[in-house]
Amino acid sequence: MGAKKNVTVDATKDEVKIVKTEAAAEAATVAAEETSEKTSAQKKRKVAGRSEKYVQARSQVDKSKFYSPLEAIELVQKTSYSGFVGTISADLVLKEVDNRINVSFPHQTGKTLRVAIVNDDLLKDIEAGKLDFDILLTTPAFMPKLAKLARILGPKGLMPNPKNETIIADPEKKKAELLGGKTVLKTERKAPLLHVSLGKADLAAADLAENLQAVLKAVGDKALKATVCATMSPSVKVALERHN
Repeated sequence: MGAKKNVTVDATKDEVKIVKTEAAAEAATVAAEETSEKTSAQKKRKVAGRSEKYVQARSQVDKSKFYSPLEAIELVQKTSYSGFVGTISADLVLKEVDNRINVSFPHQTGKTLRVAIVNDDLLKDIEAGKLDFDILLTTPAFMPKLAKLARILGPKGLMPNPKNETIIADPEKKKAELLGGKTVLKTERKAPLLHVSLGKADLAAADLAENLQAVLKAVGDKALKATVCATMSPSVKVALERHN
């Protein structure tokens, strides 16, 4: 009798285990289904927040792929959906903040660069708050006078300094170089992010790609990742060449 009772008890325990296992499996299935439904709903809400044109354009971009500069530019031009001629830009994440990169663009970027050289008349304009320039060049001799205007120029990032080669002995030569396509790219002040305008979206893809390649070459191994996009388009990942 004792043996039969033990067999019965053991059988009952096994049945309880089976029931618990089945219940756990069912609960896990329900949880997985609920998670799937939530994820699906989140995706739908995310897509719902975008225009139909964006969703259609994004579907043409393989988010897992890194494109060559020319492929990336061509895809961005293809997926640009603005009703006007937008601008194609590159966004790069660098290893460090406060990077200054010298680059010479082989083709026009569509941006008119205003370069000024300090003289006594310009000092008066600056003091009056008239800042009609993007880059200010000066010789070392003018720095004592410019130092008094640092409160005006500093907050706008226009104060000349040796680090970005705007305090030089021959500012005329530097101005010619800058107007010829040579420029200094700077990261954001507190983040290692670099934003570069490559040109208008209706320029030749090959020209835009060469401008992009010039940026990538100038940045070199300092870049962690890069993307390109138009004013209204999804972003496209760009393959980086690593140098040993």
